Amino acid sequence: QAQSELQQAAAMNPGPWIAHSQSVAENARLIAQRAGMDEQRACLFGLLHDIGRRAGITGIRHIFDGYDYMTALGQPEVARICLTHSFPLPDIRAFNGRMDCTREQLAFLQDFLSRNPYDDYDRLIQLCDAISLPSGACIVEKRLVDVALRHGVTELSIEKWKAFLQLKKQFDHKCGCSIYSLLPGVLENSSVDLV
Repeated sequence: QAQSELQQAAAMNPGPWIAHSQSVAENARLIAQRAGMDEQRACLFGLLHDIGRRAGITGIRHIFDGYDYMTALGQPEVARICLTHSFPLPDIRAFNGRMDCTREQLAFLQDFLSRNPYDDYDRLIQLCDAISLPSGACIVEKRLVDVALRHGVTELSIEKWKAFLQLKKQFDHKCGCSIYSLLPGVLENSSVDLV
């Protein structure tokens, strides 16, 4: 069903976000498998974390579009991931990109992030979002620079980067190895040429 949703979304708004979502899903599955988490659940969350992009080319609005769509489908866990995946720091000021939403949506988001402590699946998808190019896994530093070059930085960018690096360290510990050793193509995708 998740694959079908992604295919329908690709027809509505084609773009590299589809391959990115597939990359997030595969990387989440591989890390979850080693970390003793439910790999199917991790894969599902990875596939659908950006499903709000089905509505078109947007900035922060994609997380609300995804949340609303998954909520309407009766998928509250996926809806939650749609909101949390961009926020390793639970602070809306850390978002890199256009703030194309209402004040009410931002207030709702900040309240949601403040009142819902992250679980391992939130953290896993945040991490995988930060290591997944459309072509596959890369080192987190490359992806952070890629995003900064495309969307700029905010007053919280350095703290957000530290949060991503801390997530990697946490999952390295859970897996008993560097997560990069679990993911194919990291070396090839981490060359200096940015996408």
